[in-house]
Amino acid sequence: MKYRTINSEFYCGVDVHPKRSHLCILDNTGKKYLNRNMVNNFDNFKEILNPFLPNVVVGCESTYSYYWLADGCHEHRIPFYLGHALYMKAISQNKQKNDKLDAKTIAELLRTNFFPEAYPYPRLMRPTRDLLRRRHRLVRIRAEAYSHIQMVAHQYAIDGIGSEQVKNKNYRDRLIDIFKTENLLSMITSDLDVIDSFSPIIAKLEKEIKDNAIHHNPEDFLILQTTPGVGDMLSLIVLYETHDIQRFPKHQNYASYSRVVRCSQTSNGKITGKKNNNMGNPYLKWAFNSIIISAQQSSERIKKHYQRLESRYGKSNARARIAHKFNTAIYYMLKNSQPFNEKRFVQGK
Repeated sequence: MKYRTINSEFYCGVDVHPKRSHLCILDNTGKKYLNRNMVNNFDNFKEILNPFLPNVVVGCESTYSYYWLADGCHEHRIPFYLGHALYMKAISQNKQKNDKLDAKTIAELLRTNFFPEAYPYPRLMRPTRDLLRRRHRLVRIRAEAYSHIQMVAHQYAIDGIGSEQVKNKNYRDRLIDIFKTENLLSMITSDLDVIDSFSPIIAKLEKEIKDNAIHHNPEDFLILQTTPGVGDMLSLIVLYETHDIQRFPKHQNYASYSRVVRCSQTSNGKITGKKNNNMGNPYLKWAFNSIIISAQQSSERIKKHYQRLESRYGKSNARARIAHKFNTAIYYMLKNSQPFNEKRFVQGK
């Protein structure tokens, strides 16, 4: 958890919601100057803030609807801070909860330097990152359709319908003849419609995202592709979800953000929970788990290295270890602008 030291005359906490927001302004002694509700519009927000400019800072939680506020503050050079929602909740949990109290709590955290800072993703690359996340969602829906066809085949003991068959467009046309029962045919046809509808959309999004990556950060994009098994899409996920590797002081910080380390909670020598493992970036976690599979298919040396880890530590621990190893390797690749070194990765030297 990183606290931000903030010095200002006035502190504006904003409890942001999809259509309306509540804001509270305190001075550096804690005196309340304003506590009101408003419609989400930056012109209105700036008009409310005008009496306190330029000696005011603005802060809010990292909910999905903060973009307009961050972009407006950046454009008008108003200091803006984004707070980590889970950490803020842990620090300032109140018995009573409402918008007015939440806005005041955010302002108090800014004022007292207990504001747990999150990373406000830059406006330039943010639409492409969000487009990549949308593509990820569409791919998951299409994968569910692939899996459902195989599941139905298993239910009726129909052999010869595996992952390769359902992904082969020419073979998929034969499925209509295999599933002849009317209701079964309707289910399979609906899955085929999903696959046929989503595939061109996904291909279009991938082309657009790749074109943007070449424009935004071609050097890191090419460096990531030197990793065995890492193609365009895995490179893009790591590139856009990481954004700037310099924001992570050490590789342990990057590993924690990527969810490739286990964080147990203990008290009096006893484990009390593991919920902190879900703090971080789920897309990077997915990417590094995918790299484990694809790298083994592309490199025999990495495959043998993983098998040695698995025989020594078991499957679960081996996956955790090699995911962390890939994470560390990519951290230093991006940090030092160096390609992947397979020999060093396998030997650990």
